[in-house]
Amino acid sequence: MIQLLFTVVIVAMGLTLSFVFKTPLRKLVIMGIDRSKRGRGPVVVKTVAGTIAIVLCSSLYNMAKIRSRWMAENGRGAAPNPTDQILFAGHMLESTLMGAILFLGLMIDRLHHYMRELRLRRKSMEAANKQAQTRGDSGEGKCGSPDELKSLEEETKSLRLKLKQLELELDTKTKDLTAAEANAIALSKQSEGFLLEYDRLLEENQNLRTQLQSLDRKLSCSGSKKNI
Repeated sequence: MIQLLFTVVIVAMGLTLSFVFKTPLRKLVIMGIDRSKRGRGPVVVKTVAGTIAIVLCSSLYNMAKIRSRWMAENGRGAAPNPTDQILFAGHMLESTLMGAILFLGLMIDRLHHYMRELRLRRKSMEAANKQAQTRGDSGEGKCGSPDELKSLEEETKSLRLKLKQLELELDTKTKDLTAAEANAIALSKQSEGFLLEYDRLLEENQNLRTQLQSLDRKLSCSGSKKNI
């Protein structure tokens, strides 16, 4: 499951990076997300996100349960046993990856929304400018009423203001995305550390079991000799 979560995190980071840089891949990503939001796509996405959130809550609950068991058995400040450390590290790694997936999914959805709104505003502004130029070239602008010209100017100004607002919002979201990517990279490095610690604890636990088994064999042999 951890390998699957790592794969999903890497794919989500790749999608978010495609929004930052203006490349042909960004158009393909936007088209793909547009198609995924049609039909049953939103229901499937919400179902998957809800499932991940439920599993995340379950992992957090298991972490709290293990911690409370430490406190009850060993007291405050005591070192936990290797088995509890392995379980706690595994749940923490899964919770970190699932939280990163949900956060990156939300960022992808918001960036797609703002990119789509910005594209629609630009198209409407270009259409208004073309319409104004057509009227000016055909002489309708000179013969038209001042009210029409005034309404066109006000519409153009409002579209430009909305375009600037959307560009500012897009810049803000891009900065948030950059910070989120930095956090995701830090979380990935931390998760790799947890995974190495998990392997070390698992090996240590296996060594302890081997030592206990050898001690049991020695005790059984010494007991059989005494009986003889």
